[in-house]
Amino acid sequence: MTLIKSISGIRGTIGGQPGEGLTPSDIVRFTAAYGAWAQQESPANGRKIRIVIGRDARISGKMVQQIVAGTLTGMGIDVTDIGLATTPTVEMAVTAEKAQGGLILTASHNPRQWNALKLLNSEGEFLSDREGKKVLAAAESESYSFAGADELGEVTEKDYTQYHIDRVTALSLTDTDAIRARKFKVVVDGVNSVGGIVVPRLLKALGVAEITELNCTPDGKFPHNPEPLPEHLAEIAEVTRQQSADAGFVVDPDVDRLAIVNEDGSMFGEEYTLVAVADYVLSAVKGNTVSNLSSSRALRDVTEMKGGQYFATAVGEVNVVAGMKTHHAVIGGEGNGGVICPELHYGRDALAGIALFLTHLARSGLSCSRLRAQYPTYFMSKNKIELNAGVDADDVLRRVKQRYAGEQVNDTDGVKIDFAEEWAHLRKSNTEPVIRIYTESRTKSGADALAQKIIREIQ
Repeated sequence: MTLIKSISGIRGTIGGQPGEGLTPSDIVRFTAAYGAWAQQESPANGRKIRIVIGRDARISGKMVQQIVAGTLTGMGIDVTDIGLATTPTVEMAVTAEKAQGGLILTASHNPRQWNALKLLNSEGEFLSDREGKKVLAAAESESYSFAGADELGEVTEKDYTQYHIDRVTALSLTDTDAIRARKFKVVVDGVNSVGGIVVPRLLKALGVAEITELNCTPDGKFPHNPEPLPEHLAEIAEVTRQQSADAGFVVDPDVDRLAIVNEDGSMFGEEYTLVAVADYVLSAVKGNTVSNLSSSRALRDVTEMKGGQYFATAVGEVNVVAGMKTHHAVIGGEGNGGVICPELHYGRDALAGIALFLTHLARSGLSCSRLRAQYPTYFMSKNKIELNAGVDADDVLRRVKQRYAGEQVNDTDGVKIDFAEEWAHLRKSNTEPVIRIYTESRTKSGADALAQKIIREIQ
């Protein structure tokens, strides 16, 4: 069994002994700690505070939802339960409800035996490092208390899916007329989670002519590994090709990541979801972009070609959001298919990604594969090296930094070395004794060779 505690939330495998897996007692403990933090951050002034909760469709979701809602109301906190909802929908509901926070019950791309509590602040954004540490400390010390019988909170049930769809279709750069005119044929893989509900509804609202649904029954029985990587997308690739569809869209269980399949069944590339959307946005609005240090250099290239500036942050959505606000980015996100559109909200949102991508595709007059061919081509290699007992990961990173002192080095998050035509990013894991090594080059063999070179130097 596994239980991982971090500033952004608590995730683990369902069952087992308390403290070893995500058990009911662990759910109560961390929910109560979060509730105590929310009460402290937002004094009630005689009124109950409000927390929004929503969940993906995984099998354990209903059980977790009942415990979370009961714990919060037991603390005297009112709850708006929006039921089956995407992560970005919950984020938007927090601000719409003027709530003091939100809990998203999803383990994102993790397999079906996992679940998690993702923690939001009153802006509908993930907790900062400082805020997250307060919650973890409260859970460790169990410094929270529960309300008396006359002070219990209440649960109100609402559905925010249509609200989210309406906001996406109303974006200034969403062009439903252009999408409708192209009479697009699209295939959707909802991985039998909440994406199976919301993505087809969005596509209809956008004016897509024909929609083929794969794995869109929200029963949590994931038909394949739910992380939207090429090796897991054979089914939709084949269906898209056979049906001569214009595109295939794949989301993860909580719908904050978007992968795109070309009309010929090839992969658009998850790194290029953000690149394509940024290209479209920057063609209409001059400005800057932000992604994390492990994302493709292609975003920098496109941004600079459009006259903007590109900025990189530490890995993690909360860091990207902070960077976007600092640098006034008009679009940003992460190379895992996560698009952040600040006009909508500061969170990765596959629905926004779909709307902006389809508008771009419609206005371009190109096929998916020809649109992809317009962008600079890079290849990534993702590796990790296990450290022997007693080896100091920080010391390893320091030695790598010293070795490449003559290159452009960024130590904001681990060590990133930028060469003329390629880069390498090394980060230590917070959960296991490994260093992750991401490399990117103009060829796949080049990316692999750079990774192996650095691995040999470390060993």
